[in-house]
This record gives sequence, structure tokens and C-alpha cells, in this order.
Amino acid sequence: MNGRQLRARFRGVAVVAAGLLALSACGGGGAGAKGDKSGGDKAAAAARTVKHDAGATEKVPAEPKRIVSVSVTMTGHLLALDAPVVASQATPPSVITDKQGFFTQWSDAAAKNSVKVAYQGFEPDVEKVLALKPDLIVGASSGAENAEKFYDKLSAVAPTLLYRHDDVSWQDLTARLGKDLGLEKRAGEVVAAHNKRVGEVKAAITVPEQSAALVRDNQSAMTVFTPESAQGRLLTSLGFTVLEPPAGKGQTQGGRSDFAEFSQEKVADTAKDSSLLFVSHTPEEITAATERPVWKDLAAVKDKRVYDLGLDTFRLDYYSAGNLIDKIEKAFG
Repeated sequence: MNGRQLRARFRGVAVVAAGLLALSACGGGGAGAKGDKSGGDKAAAAARTVKHDAGATEKVPAEPKRIVSVSVTMTGHLLALDAPVVASQATPPSVITDKQGFFTQWSDAAAKNSVKVAYQGFEPDVEKVLALKPDLIVGASSGAENAEKFYDKLSAVAPTLLYRHDDVSWQDLTARLGKDLGLEKRAGEVVAAHNKRVGEVKAAITVPEQSAALVRDNQSAMTVFTPESAQGRLLTSLGFTVLEPPAGKGQTQGGRSDFAEFSQEKVADTAKDSSLLFVSHTPEEITAATERPVWKDLAAVKDKRVYDLGLDTFRLDYYSAGNLIDKIEKAFG
């Protein structure tokens, strides 16, 4: 083949390539048109706007691939949904966490999903979050890890959603997250499995006639959880009557509405004949609390109606709620 023939062949290839590009650009052909439409639909879906407790966030991905949780409380909810969490805030290690600072009720699930520690502490480390290359950030707008004042900085890294977790049941929060993250089906499955377990245990236990006081000892004061708290709602669903907090305004933390602190004397006077259900204590701490003069003569202490709900029950998610139900079944079954 001589030089003239080679040049002619290359010109022919160029013409064919140009024609194919033109067809592609114009959407020519049935398959090409469908492909473009699908791409447009995906782009539109990826540009969702999601309302949350810190505002409304645009361009939330329809199917997030790399979620960073800036709330160790929210991480449990995300893991129960099988959300693609790549890293999470961690707390300083304690009796309620593993060595990394992840809560024990879901630390195994975090390990199974290779969730890394994003940073340790309650204030978001924005630089470390940035290095993780998230396509979505999920956090809290209540509790110690409230990230609202960092919302703008986090939003500059990736679309950011913040949620209150103090004045809502974990089931409602799970359903909301499922809707916002495109995981509605999984959210429904998680809540349905929990409800089935509640029904089974409710039928198998004998609930005390007395009301149940949900309390947490703080040495100088006593925290009382309201019937509308996540813990209170779960106990109510199992057939318990949850004691209302003492009259008057107690001390709250960060505007929380699910519990408040009162003096030891005021709580003891309000509890009277109620059974005492301790939230997030070691057995030794519960013994020490009930041996105090203000508590030791209460009917619940004398009648041995003092119950340990477990160390992981301060923050309820799918995992810790299941553990609490196990405790109730063992104590009252």
C-alpha cells in the first residue's frame, strides 16, 4: 500500500469517527436516546434537596457511596440501615465504648463494615473529614456532638445533614434517615424486626403494677427520663407506665427535652413506690446509689424492684434498644 492509499484510508476512518460523534451529540438512534435520558434522570435524582434539623441541603446524592458520620450517636442508626459509612467520630474510650471510642452496642457492626475513626472528640475536625473524601456528611444537631456551629464548614466539604436525636424515637429517626438516604426499604425492615421483638417480649413478661422511674444517678443530682424519651417510649411499648419527672423545671443539657436533672431528694419523693430502672450504670454504681440515705428506705429498694437496663441505654438505636429489650425480658420474664 503506497502513501496515497494510506492517506485515503485515514481520511475514511476520520469521516466515520466524526459521523459517530455527531450522532452521539445529537442523540441519534434509539439506544443513544435512552442512554441520555437515563443519565439525565440520574443527574436529576442526584440533585435532591433534603430538609433536616439544621436547614435544607441541596445536591444530596440519591445513593451515597462515602458517608462520614460526625456524630457517634448517629453512627449506630446509619449502620443499622446498612448505609455506606466509611468513618465516624469517636468519643474518648470508656466503659460504654470499645478501645477506639465506638459504642459497644454497634462496634462489631462497625468493624464488620471497616468503619474508620474520623477523629476523636466532640467538635468536628473538618480537615480530617475533608481527607476522607465523603460524598455525604451526617451528624447531630443535639447532644454533646451537636455540629450546628460547624455546619457551614462541613457543608463546604460535602452535602451535610444534621438531625436531633433527643426528642424523637429511634424508630422515627430511622424512618427519616431511610427516606433521606434512599434506604426506605431497609428502614422498614429494621423497624418491623424491632416491633416483632417488642410484641414477643411484651407477651412473655409480667409488668409491675407500679410505675417505672427511669433514672440515672449523677452523684449530687438524679436524671429522670420522660415518658416521651426514646427509653420511655420503648418501656411504654412493652406495657410499662413510665413515671413523669418531678413537678417544676429541672436542669437540661443543650435544650434536650427527653430528660432533666433534679435533686436526689426531689426525685426520691416523686418516685415513692415506683420501681427504679437505672439507665447506663454499672451494677456497682446502682448499689452505691440505692444505699444512700435518701434512697435506701424507698419501697422499690426494700422490695428489690431495682433494675439495671444496661450500660448502653443512654443513647438508643436499633442495637442498644435490642439489648434493653433483652434486659427487660430477663428481669420480668
